[in-house]
Amino acid sequence: MDSLIQILLMVIGVVRFFIIAHFIMSWLIQFQVLNIRQEFVAQVWYGLNRMLEPIYGPIRRILPNMGGLDLSPLVALLGLEAIRIVLINNAGAFG
Repeated sequence: MDSLIQILLMVIGVVRFFIIAHFIMSWLIQFQVLNIRQEFVAQVWYGLNRMLEPIYGPIRRILPNMGGLDLSPLVALLGLEAIRIVLINNAGAFG
């Protein structure tokens, strides 16, 4: 059961990396450091959007409209951190 918890923690780490990369990329695109018209940038951007929309979508439906401010990445990171803490603290109960 230890290896299952370690795999889940690894998946959480990868998803956290994608969320942070998406967040940083959105700021770089907004401030025109990155250009969405470049093929590589567009592929990475749309790929991250497609990957993270199943996570962000339900969160966006719950959160109130904040104008142009999207807090769903922050809520997703907090949720992943809570799941990680629960897994680490309860690892002994499974093994």
